[in-house]
Amino acid sequence: MKSILGIGNALVDIMTLINDDQILERFSLPKGSMTLVNSDKSKLVKNDTSGFRNTFASGGSAANTIHGLAMLETKSGFIGSVGKDETGDFFENDMKKSGVNTILFRRESPTGTAVALISPDSERTFATHLGAAVELGADDLKPEYFKPYKILYMEGYLIIDRSLVEKACRIARDNNMEIALDLASYNVVNEKLSDFKYIISNYVDILFANEEEARSYTGLGPVEALDKLADQVSIAIIKTGKEGSLIKRGEELVKVGALPVLCKDTTGAGDLYASGFLYGYSNDLPLEKCGVLGTLLAGNVIKMIGARIPDNKWPALRKSVSKIFAE
Repeated sequence: MKSILGIGNALVDIMTLINDDQILERFSLPKGSMTLVNSDKSKLVKNDTSGFRNTFASGGSAANTIHGLAMLETKSGFIGSVGKDETGDFFENDMKKSGVNTILFRRESPTGTAVALISPDSERTFATHLGAAVELGADDLKPEYFKPYKILYMEGYLIIDRSLVEKACRIARDNNMEIALDLASYNVVNEKLSDFKYIISNYVDILFANEEEARSYTGLGPVEALDKLADQVSIAIIKTGKEGSLIKRGEELVKVGALPVLCKDTTGAGDLYASGFLYGYSNDLPLEKCGVLGTLLAGNVIKMIGARIPDNKWPALRKSVSKIFAE
């Protein structure tokens, strides 16, 4: 099994069920997107949604993926930046208890938060205040952090600091690691398209995207976008929601159907899909089984509110994973 290191924004998610989409319009939050907000706007969103049902969990896209991998008993690490506060302690302890080796830098700024506004149709919209998370910089990265791992996994949100992403990729290449990247959000792809194209064409081996992100990157629908992405990386994966996912490596094309479940919240679906896929890949499984494992985890996280599968669900999931291995 190949060990996996993640780098991403260390955040605490505030999962909030809203009655309608009026609050999204009020705060100019495009539905289904991740929008960066300043401290003042974050406070306003939190205050205006304080009467709604909410839950707290450590989060951030790459952290969710690494957490899922650790729950599948993969040797996993995570690099991030948090505040010197109780929220930062919460994040660190939650990751450690799952078995993740945490490399966290403590800052004077508060730990970042992501208010996930979940619409009645289960779509989620993030108002994210990065806080200390955005203070992770290229100078923080040391080669020794990478040496125990074989795969580097990064979230696309990091592209805001291209020098950080490029240094991580260079260290990974120097250590003969494979590099996986998730495009993260269509609006981020739109804003940082040239940076994404540079990093992907020069460094990335495995690329994850959903339909909207793939369209933002290529201007094409999922099938055509898959072909274009697969020309740039070793393995391209496009997640197509209820239709499942499309995977391509060279001339090998795989289509995996979605798990037929009642969706309560799509938060974390892409992150957990990456967990399952990378778990299969790190164990040298065929692409189809990698996709099936991704679908299994994604299908289970959308059955509940939040971006994490509860601890008590993992024993049964690990049994299901073992069956897929044996088939």
